[in-house]
Amino acid sequence: MLILYQYVAPGVINFGSPHGYFTEEDEGDIFPTPDPHYVKKYYFPVRDLERTIDFQIKGEDVIVFLHIQKTGGTTFGRHLVQNVRLEVPCDCRPGQKKCTCYRPNRKETWLFSRFSTGWSCGLHADWTELTNCVPGVLNKKENKQKNLR
Repeated sequence: MLILYQYVAPGVINFGSPHGYFTEEDEGDIFPTPDPHYVKKYYFPVRDLERTIDFQIKGEDVIVFLHIQKTGGTTFGRHLVQNVRLEVPCDCRPGQKKCTCYRPNRKETWLFSRFSTGWSCGLHADWTELTNCVPGVLNKKENKQKNLR
């Protein structure tokens, strides 16, 4: 019996070169030409992509995380509570689904997400549901009335 095993390493492009790797003299385009029928749907201006927002974690600002299914939202949401380097990191205890994300100077939350407040506005709440729900949930949670925007 004969078992044949073949491995194609990343970077192997030109099987004509002595070692099978892309060489300096092979100046060909390694990417195929774009599909002429493909129409780019979303155009993000550079000014939007490079804008900075002044988030005051010690002030009154709250990040509301809008979770969209099948976009990596669960992974990103988990990174927000576990891997962001903050003055006071979120307190995530083993076995708990929610983490406590308090501001450095007081016991108020700076993050409204599934991993910090749970599904307070319903499972996979959309923009409209969050807009109507978040102010009430935060006011109830912190026992004070705030003007939120």
